[in-house]
Amino acid sequence: MYSTIELKKEGRLARLTLNRPESMNAMDDVMMKELADAFESLKTEADVQVLIIQGAGRAFSAGGDIKKMVDPETPMDISTVMIDVSRLAKALYELPQITIASIHGAAAGLGFSVALGCDVILAEENSKLAMNFIGIGLIPDGAGHFFLKERIGVPLAKQLIWSGEVLPGPVAKEKGLVDELVPEGQVAQASEMLAQKLLQSPIAAMLATKKILHAQKIDELESVLRLESEQQVAMRNTQDHMEGISSFVQKRKPTFTGK
Repeated sequence: MYSTIELKKEGRLARLTLNRPESMNAMDDVMMKELADAFESLKTEADVQVLIIQGAGRAFSAGGDIKKMVDPETPMDISTVMIDVSRLAKALYELPQITIASIHGAAAGLGFSVALGCDVILAEENSKLAMNFIGIGLIPDGAGHFFLKERIGVPLAKQLIWSGEVLPGPVAKEKGLVDELVPEGQVAQASEMLAQKLLQSPIAAMLATKKILHAQKIDELESVLRLESEQQVAMRNTQDHMEGISSFVQKRKPTFTGK
């Protein structure tokens, strides 16, 4: 059914795997659409109560696929992409399941936004997390602004977004961006144990609490997604973005001019 992700349901537990391991699960336009479709399908799966989101291969997700952004053969239409990115973020936030982000390797850019949209974030000690859109002259999308602010507040969210700092697992935990750190190679096992613990809890009451807390924020989330889409389309047309992309591809230090 899907070509870039896998969605498996085992009774009350579902697993969604980002499955482009050859590119560290970088998200191209196909994966963004498939994630949006998968999350929207799970919104009607009341029998599924826990969802684990994980990455195949060496990483959770390296973020948006920059190579696809500059590929003249298959250019990504930013306006269409932003519709799917907004769809996936809203559907993720509205899911009637407890969502667990199971992070190993890297969770960067849009991959980090998806992780931050989950209810619980588990990460391996040697993982690297980064809201690193700024490096190519872009802003966070996938509700990155909203999810970061919800976790750590506006002042710290601004600092993290503006710096694009790559955070080792322990630093991310210290800043409140990760709920539980586990040793290298053990996040899959830890996520499974947590999922089973949740399924043996009075989870209907827990899900009711999630629904109440999230319902208050839907209008704000939709506003953030609208603004992110408008501003990301604008940023894609800036000289700084072109410089950021070309310097990334050429593996050199960018020279930004604020235009």
